Amino acid sequence: MKIIDVFNGDADGICALIQLRNAKPLDSELVTGVKRDIKLLSRVDASVGDNVTVLDISLDSNREGLTKLLEQGAKVQYFDHHFAGDEMMEHPNLETFINTAADCCTSTLVNLQLEGAYQHWAIVGAYGDNLFKVGEALSKASGLSESQREQLEKLGTYINYNGYGATVEDLHFPPAELYLAMKDFATPFDFFEQGKATFEKLENGYLEDMESAAKTPAMHETAASAAFLLPNAAWARRVSGVYGNALANDFPSRAHAVITEREQGGYLVSVRAPLNNKTGADEICRQFPSGGGREAAAGINELPEDQLQAFIDTLDAFYAA
Repeated sequence: MKIIDVFNGDADGICALIQLRNAKPLDSELVTGVKRDIKLLSRVDASVGDNVTVLDISLDSNREGLTKLLEQGAKVQYFDHHFAGDEMMEHPNLETFINTAADCCTSTLVNLQLEGAYQHWAIVGAYGDNLFKVGEALSKASGLSESQREQLEKLGTYINYNGYGATVEDLHFPPAELYLAMKDFATPFDFFEQGKATFEKLENGYLEDMESAAKTPAMHETAASAAFLLPNAAWARRVSGVYGNALANDFPSRAHAVITEREQGGYLVSVRAPLNNKTGADEICRQFPSGGGREAAAGINELPEDQLQAFIDTLDAFYAA
């Protein structure tokens, strides 16, 4: 019998799995990748007697892989908060915990299922997904001090930052390696004490990359939206998502797109809906090839060069309305 954990390589996916494996320690096969590597179930081989846990990747994007696993007799437990398609899948071997509400993430879904047993990790995951109000509410419920809350916010931001890149080689740590470095700690505060070198490497990388991004002027800017074009460079790919989160926090009434040049041509796009209106990001991105995500945050993996202006016009028109 195989135990296979499939998870998004960002803060939410990693922190969701840390909670589950603290609650039920198991030696498992890990399947993950960069944050935008979302069709992970196509890489899983499982059959009768095998158990697969899926965390923080869209069921809609993995419908074909999931169907194959179920047909082969594997049991699948699925936690997610992304668009799941127009029809929810049902199967005797499939157990789903899916909530696409804008103020929900996979870490909070797992936290709810575990009745708050490892809530500090859920807080890290929420902050990593830029759910500041959720993280703050859970921090208060946990009785954390302001300095402790700030520690968890930083860790969530840095783990999430580490997940962005065109390939694992762009990252400071492969997501599986970063998960393994944290998984045995019941709370992030234990990790801060014993994983200091890992934390400092993430922090230093984040601060350097954000400094580079902050020097980039907007290529488009209105009251409704703004877009920033970053070069084809590893630092730009790493910072694309967290820079969008930072912009969203600084300008909560405006939508943002961080557009990164791809080595193969075209663009990688990261979209954040206004924090005051966390809707529409997925709807906009799905209008373009390889686009998807959730209402508050979405992206396009390969936007053709000749569709860049159409994308910016679509973004601005949606939120101007």
